[in-house]
Amino acid sequence: MLCTCSPRGMVRFVVLWSVLQCCWAQVLYTRPEQIHLALGGSSSELVLTWSTFNATDSVVEYGTTSLNLRATGGSSLFVDGGSLHRPQYIHRVSLTGLQAGQRYMYHVGSAVAWSDLFFFTALRSDASWSPRVALFGDMGNENAQSLPRLQSEAQQGMYDAVLHVGDFAYDMNTDDGLVGDEFMRQIEAVAAYVPYMTCVGNHENAYNFSHYKARFSMPGDDGANMFYSFDLGPVHFVGIATEFYFYLQYGLFQVLHQYEWLQRDLEMANQNRAERPWIVTFGHRPMYCSDDDGDDCTHSESITRVGIPYLHLFGLEKLFYDHGVDLELWAHEHSYERLWPVYDRKVYNGSTKAPYTNPGAPVHIVSGSAGCSERHDHFINNTQAWSAFRNNDYGYTRMQVLNSSHLYLEQVSDDKGGQVVDSMWLIKDKHGPYPARHSTALLKSPFDRIPRRRGDDGNESQL
Repeated sequence: MLCTCSPRGMVRFVVLWSVLQCCWAQVLYTRPEQIHLALGGSSSELVLTWSTFNATDSVVEYGTTSLNLRATGGSSLFVDGGSLHRPQYIHRVSLTGLQAGQRYMYHVGSAVAWSDLFFFTALRSDASWSPRVALFGDMGNENAQSLPRLQSEAQQGMYDAVLHVGDFAYDMNTDDGLVGDEFMRQIEAVAAYVPYMTCVGNHENAYNFSHYKARFSMPGDDGANMFYSFDLGPVHFVGIATEFYFYLQYGLFQVLHQYEWLQRDLEMANQNRAERPWIVTFGHRPMYCSDDDGDDCTHSESITRVGIPYLHLFGLEKLFYDHGVDLELWAHEHSYERLWPVYDRKVYNGSTKAPYTNPGAPVHIVSGSAGCSERHDHFINNTQAWSAFRNNDYGYTRMQVLNSSHLYLEQVSDDKGGQVVDSMWLIKDKHGPYPARHSTALLKSPFDRIPRRRGDDGNESQL
């Protein structure tokens, strides 16, 4: 229908329509989204991070029975490196002085717009409790199969923290960052309720990992979210960037800087083992795996394990072994694999009957089957002696550290409706550098010629 109003009426209409558009745009673009928690400088401090698409204040209102407490922070402008150069504002606010064990409700935002209401339970900062953790890698925006189950369990209070061991959206930068935005909206259903601790994967490599560095708020100032450590109960967790070794075009200095930081951090962690006896590392690309995809971990001299090719500089296996790392968590392979205690491709079980009791080397877990559009990875037929159990169902891993001597792990199959398909106890009467407990030369693995059997469920284990 043609407009028959006078010129003056037309001007009024245009002005009114412009005002309405402006107001509508403010409501749409200033509402907080992609909300996630992370641990701060201690487990009694939390950092809230979220995004808006226009500049606003950064405020958290929170409390135990009402929103009577208030904390403020700031924001930084992040611009995607794609052709559209899409901007967004990343907000960060720290909550300190939280009462351990107390449940808080909160929302984030500003006077312009507030988020929905969320909740979390404040953690203890001492070492005398038993943290429960969910861990996984390789989820993706598409086919994030494990997410609904993880969401339900996180909101029921089953976990004190979540470790996402790299490869988030597939990819954060895809479609000028729109895929990254949508994944962060999806993971909000978990990450707004429990601390969501992360490390970078190969699918975050674009623009020198700019999306990963901007979107997350991990503790510490040394690594720009790329490497850091934190304490949780009796555990010292160490998150690393394996990708530094594979994207040397971004600079060799990153490898050196992380390695020197790791040396200092692990030395300090060993000095503190009376209080925090367990050291657990997590990084994206594993040192070992028995998949048939030709990835680095399928090679005898994997880069993560021995360091920069040919030069063998800054390898992580010896560093972790020398500092007595108890457990190493990995992803990248779209499968689950549990290893025997292993060092330099040789098995050092605690004993024949109790391989994970006082083992002579770190234990490795590969848990990269949370979902993603690339689907499953398959296993080779003839596996190495260090591989104890394999499964390629979609799923994730649960971990609970009971005390200074007992750590429990189990693998949940989402394909099988939440069934536990693997479990193990890691038991250590003493923690510390392995050479201090092994003065003799390392022996060849006694498992080299042990055949494998495949169960009715398709899982594989040694006889």
